[in-house]
Amino acid sequence: MRLNLHLTRIFFTVATRGSFSRGAELLHISQSAASKAVRELEEQLGLALVERGGPRGKGGRGLRLTEAGRALYEHARGIFALERAALDDLGARTGLQKGTLVVGASTTVAGYWLPAYLALFAQQYPEVELRVVVGNTATISHGLLDCIVDVAVVEGGVNDPGISSLRWREESLLLVAPPGSELAGSGEVDARSLSRARWLVRESGSGTREVAERLMRDEGVQLGDTIEVGSNEGIARAVAQGLGVAMLPQVVVQDLLALGRLATMNTRRAERYRRPLFLLKRAQRPLSPAAHAFSAMLQECEPPLHPQP
Repeated sequence: MRLNLHLTRIFFTVATRGSFSRGAELLHISQSAASKAVRELEEQLGLALVERGGPRGKGGRGLRLTEAGRALYEHARGIFALERAALDDLGARTGLQKGTLVVGASTTVAGYWLPAYLALFAQQYPEVELRVVVGNTATISHGLLDCIVDVAVVEGGVNDPGISSLRWREESLLLVAPPGSELAGSGEVDARSLSRARWLVRESGSGTREVAERLMRDEGVQLGDTIEVGSNEGIARAVAQGLGVAMLPQVVVQDLLALGRLATMNTRRAERYRRPLFLLKRAQRPLSPAAHAFSAMLQECEPPLHPQP
């Protein structure tokens, strides 16, 4: 059995886009040509890869992958990610005079910690094109695995054998509440009071949410009444409006605290509320010269004492 990479690429694109029509559009071929290519691949492998006749969507008739199709999709994902990595590496052999560096970052890191390093890198290597991909930890991890992102800094730990994770530094977290609320400035707040509060939390996959839930479990707090908000800044402003309470990075709330629009809550372990930030790269993928230089800069240079957005 041999794997036809041309047909596999068509299958992978169609599966990624969710339909033959959208996949064909991306590949600049006809829908019938895409369908024929997938059928030919199925015949060569002797396996059904897609279940045709799924529900219609905006892009045409949808498709579902069979068990064999899902297995091939994951293999293809790795194959074409390594292809991109090889092309990037060869393109970077001109050194740091040219090329592109794609940095992935979770939202707080991108808004507060990263800008100073980006500015320093751009000053030292002005010919390297910089791009920043922002998302939660799960999204950035997928970008690394697909070789879309060269190097990343995120707020949550990543447990994936395909990703190399290095502890970069720590940042402080604070429990915040609306000024004048019962929980603000009333001495030490107990677990029962915190469990009764409405909590504003990030979406699943966010490093901020993961750490906050773990720290609150250690305090015996049950986060029952929660509202998901897609950014830490949005959570901070919602707390300031009286919507609930939250645990957020100090760098996010320091300005609102100084203005008196937020208040902190004290617990018996408040001084221990810290979380690590991690420097990530794809395992077994050599760093390009630009990515290597940027990683070294992150590890060797101290950030500003009070990072600002």
